[in-house]
Amino acid sequence: MQVVKNELLAALAAELDKVLPGAGEKAAFESPKQAAHGDFACTAAMQLARPLKSNPRALGEQLKAALEAAPAFRRWVDAIELAGPGFLNIRLKAAAKQQVVREVLAQQAGYGRRPDRGEKMMVEFVSANPTGPLHVGHGRQAALGDAICRLFETQGWRVHREFYYNDAGVQIDTLTTSVQLRAKGLKPGDAGWPEAAYNGDYIADIAQDFLAGQTVQADDRSFTASGDVEDLDGIRQFAVAYLRHEQDKDLQAFRLKFDEYYLESSLYSSGRVEATVQRLIDAGKTYEQDGALWLRSTDYGDDKDRVMRKSDGGYTYFVPDVAYHIAKWERGYAKAINIQGTDHHGTIARVRAGLQAADVGIPAGYPDYVLHTMVRVVRGGEEVKISKRAGSYVTLRDLIEWTSADAVRFFLLSRKPDTEYTFDVDLAVQKNNDNPVYYVQYAHARICSVLEAWGGEVATLQDADLAPLDTPATQALMLQLARYPGMLAAAASDFAPHDVTFYLRELAASYHSYYDAERILVDDEALRTARLALVAATAQVLHNGLSVLGVSAPNKM
Repeated sequence: MQVVKNELLAALAAELDKVLPGAGEKAAFESPKQAAHGDFACTAAMQLARPLKSNPRALGEQLKAALEAAPAFRRWVDAIELAGPGFLNIRLKAAAKQQVVREVLAQQAGYGRRPDRGEKMMVEFVSANPTGPLHVGHGRQAALGDAICRLFETQGWRVHREFYYNDAGVQIDTLTTSVQLRAKGLKPGDAGWPEAAYNGDYIADIAQDFLAGQTVQADDRSFTASGDVEDLDGIRQFAVAYLRHEQDKDLQAFRLKFDEYYLESSLYSSGRVEATVQRLIDAGKTYEQDGALWLRSTDYGDDKDRVMRKSDGGYTYFVPDVAYHIAKWERGYAKAINIQGTDHHGTIARVRAGLQAADVGIPAGYPDYVLHTMVRVVRGGEEVKISKRAGSYVTLRDLIEWTSADAVRFFLLSRKPDTEYTFDVDLAVQKNNDNPVYYVQYAHARICSVLEAWGGEVATLQDADLAPLDTPATQALMLQLARYPGMLAAAASDFAPHDVTFYLRELAASYHSYYDAERILVDDEALRTARLALVAATAQVLHNGLSVLGVSAPNKM
């Protein structure tokens, strides 16, 4: 129905330009709040009333008459009704709604996707330091990041997935010490075991493989252990490679692959951090106080100036972040999105301030941020907090093994990122309508079973006569299909993959209602073919939407 909508919008724009030159640029339709009010709503009369100094209802009457005479409206619109102070409620003919079935069957996986923009963007997410297995919070970030990447890919962006981490620093020192002590025979609870050390069973596994001289291969690094318990640097490199490999396995189980891994340490070794600091000093954006170097971040909207270089000579954590984002910009990523936990909220203003102060051409508001809360896990009615594997938290792999990658993705995307979420393991494995991912996947599988029973080729349905699709149930389903492209565009613009989950549940509900209302494989060939075309189109849109979430669309359940 996108073709129909575009034709009607063009006609509306032409009439608005006649009323007020340039007004056609803002031609738009809204969705009525109540289905009984029609298929499209137009508020142009009320918007133009003030600049034209006209009565909005009188303007609505004028616009209504003009649109009723327009060829596109005569072809596709059944009625235009003037309501309230100047609303135009537009009711489409059945033939207009039926066009969406042809569009979906013709475009297939391309339905809802926009042409290549020729622009690239980066989404940085997960970015977990290699100190342990990925936890469920990382899982929420992985689901969000990948879905946002997929959303923007549907809008024609060339998306680069990046994982940023640190292979040095205090956390890595703690990891190294923990592995060394395990290799020497100590364990948690023993005298001499540090309180800050990592206690999970995975530390013992790393120590055992290090002593055995094993080689580990991760996506971005490889290392062979020396087996020498006094080789601290060797233990560090082996432990980092080991845990990066473990993270890779977690991500593979989640069907997620990154394009690039970027090391925070490389910002220092390449001189980027020093160059960034010097640039800010040369620009007059810093000052010395109490032996520290400060950034004048209040000049750029921060609530106070921030320390860049401490009195001991070390840099605060936001300084490499500024250098990293300058590197993103210089690598050609004019749009960048960071997926991070809400505990990173305080860094946003200072990183953006540093980027503006550096004066390298980066626009204000760069990068975009999507912040998410942590996840509670409930199993058997009780919260699960401890994992034997990790020692102190539930891992992403635990969740996948208890349920499935599909369930984890869909569930973690089913709420706004900044809202608290409780993952109910028992619900995620149920095979009933209470389980949202099962409900949507079952709708797809149900259609596949109908098509299999029919036994024909779906490609032949493109030429079906769709005139029989004129009942309320069929038209409600077709309108849901027509919403898909606009929903995708809005979800991408708002960084809102949860909107895709809402839409899919509504589409599945529309299909289940339709299935209960009308038999598909009827004796009447014309009616059967039209209904098969409708359900085949519905299966395609369910498949497309699930793909945006990284969730499979099974043919059988």
